[in-house]
Amino acid sequence: MSEARVNNLSNESNTGGPSISGITTFSGTNYFVPPVGSIAERPDNPQKGSIRFNTDTKHLEYFRGDTIGWVEVEASNEELNGGHRGFHAGGGPFPASSNVIEFVTISTLGNGTNFGDTSYFAMQMSTGVSSRTRGIFSGGYSPAGGRVNKIEYITMSSEGNTTDFGDTTQGREGIAGGSNGTRGIFAAGWVNPAGTNIIDYITIAQTGNAVDFGDQTQASNQNAGVNSSTRMVIRGANNNTISYITMATTGDALDFGDFTGAVDYGLGGVCNSTRGIFGGGHPGSGALNTMQYITIATTGNGTDFGDLTMGRRDVNGVSSPTRGCWLGGTSDSSPHPDVNTIDYVEILTTGNALDFGDLTVARKGGGACSNGHGGL
Repeated sequence: MSEARVNNLSNESNTGGPSISGITTFSGTNYFVPPVGSIAERPDNPQKGSIRFNTDTKHLEYFRGDTIGWVEVEASNEELNGGHRGFHAGGGPFPASSNVIEFVTISTLGNGTNFGDTSYFAMQMSTGVSSRTRGIFSGGYSPAGGRVNKIEYITMSSEGNTTDFGDTTQGREGIAGGSNGTRGIFAAGWVNPAGTNIIDYITIAQTGNAVDFGDQTQASNQNAGVNSSTRMVIRGANNNTISYITMATTGDALDFGDFTGAVDYGLGGVCNSTRGIFGGGHPGSGALNTMQYITIATTGNGTDFGDLTMGRRDVNGVSSPTRGCWLGGTSDSSPHPDVNTIDYVEILTTGNALDFGDLTVARKGGGACSNGHGGL
């Protein structure tokens, strides 16, 4: 077998290298260095299967082609710590409230399983943020105390009740939650008698009170968020606008684009590192079954994704790198009962949601998070 030792191979202008055909073996015991660059430095027309290290997201990514583009190489293991779990805490049924936490394993199908309890009862519209190991719930409306500023956390790999984390800067419900695994973001929300534009943040691994981040583009009373590891995209209520922030910094939100049709309140979001999907909501009467998606790394308007199995509002979303699940909500059918329905979609496709299973109790609102969303 012949052997050639060459340190560098490139064309005359150093813009490319040779094409190697057949089976190529790298026998060294050190390491292989792929191309490195930021999101802005992604090549325009790479071949499908091209691989690089993204210095913004700190992940390997490969080019899928078509409309999907660049996708992170998933490095997590579905079997670690019980798999990718999605958690739902608190919520209805109206006019009562719940402090129950339950979870689903997103890669499977099945019903919710009891996990533990929060320390307070939140009737509706709290929120959740998370790392791979810790889930955090905040805000909501408590019949006993109005809009609350509590923040509490769980350790996702073990069942049990929440532990106190700290407080948000202001008690509110309808908060949009987002996370890059290090920071948790609480954006906008409803205070009496209207919405606010406040954005707070916490460091997930450390307990303590939330700190001011900046302001949403406009006050909005019930919101939903999706995120990659760098960017959080916020869908406000009472309008069709979308805004975004860069989570590792602080500052005010910027305009992202628009969705088709305005939503009064109560939609949910699911996401992986590439794509965010918003579904459900209250259009002024009844409830929507529609879903629209965005590509998080760009700006632009929402695109139709498909339909939920039923129209509902006050619905929560949880995600793995491949799948999004929609939990509970209030039905479109009169007299608008709360439901225990769980749907799912494959995030990188388009199409209608499919039945996943049921929550342990029919309820709307509450907070939700997972250990496999797009920020991780």
